[in-house]
Amino acid sequence: MNIKEFKEALKNKQYIEAVPIVELKREPTHPGEILEEEFMKPLGLSQSKLAKELGVSIRAINEIINKKRGITPEMAIRLSQRFGTTAEFWLGLQIDYDLWKAYNKPSRKFKNKSVNY
Repeated sequence: MNIKEFKEALKNKQYIEAVPIVELKREPTHPGEILEEEFMKPLGLSQSKLAKELGVSIRAINEIINKKRGITPEMAIRLSQRFGTTAEFWLGLQIDYDLWKAYNKPSRKFKNKSVNY
């Protein structure tokens, strides 16, 4: 499923079959790339204009787009209000990205899969 199909399914409140993050073969798209490619570019929004509209710094937007910063709950709310999505949409993208990165860290390759906390 591509991003456009995903957005359409989300808009229509259709259930999307989930694939466990650990099973994904490639890194999920960072929410910053989705923000830029699927939301900002089609609307002709610059980083500075979006930052002003959201009441955040240009640096914050730039770092999100360049994968140097993640989507926080506060930013997810701001983005959802600006683009007519949900905060859960943005946080879900971030969680998928973060989990995949965590699962695929070399230090996560345990010999014994059971971990006691």
